[in-house]
Amino acid sequence: MNTRIVLRAGLLVLAATQAFVGLWALPAPRSFYDDFPTPGRSWVSALPPYNEHLVRDVGALSLALTVLLVAAAIWLDRRLVAITLVVFGVWTVPHVVFHSFHLHGFSALDATLQTIGFAIEVVVALALAVVLARSGDVLSARPFTRPNDVAATRRTRRRMR
Repeated sequence: MNTRIVLRAGLLVLAATQAFVGLWALPAPRSFYDDFPTPGRSWVSALPPYNEHLVRDVGALSLALTVLLVAAAIWLDRRLVAITLVVFGVWTVPHVVFHSFHLHGFSALDATLQTIGFAIEVVVALALAVVLARSGDVLSARPFTRPNDVAATRRTRRRMR
């Protein structure tokens, strides 16, 4: 399969998970606290107390991470993808570890579903890191730039001075 397609799709899957959280938690923190991931499955409220500030911060962080993941998927610059995966790991791994040790108050089904959801995110990120490491020079520093574009850009910059 095409390395660029795999990386782009995986980054967009991770972006979608973060966008889901961010677009809910930031504008509607109480609803997110009471009803995440769906009404009747209150995973956040299982770990009280409610704190609007922290829920909004999680929403903003998730949206910021969404922007980074989407940018990496669009440009597919090797360094940007690598940094994005590291940033995703820095956020996700401690989050997963915390929730893995705080399953009291969850039904067996909810604990299982939450753990599977986190595992999918971690596995996708690790798989993308492996694909990136094995991709060699498939990803260029400027994936959307052709030689003629570079020359045109230089001419434009000279005229703007």
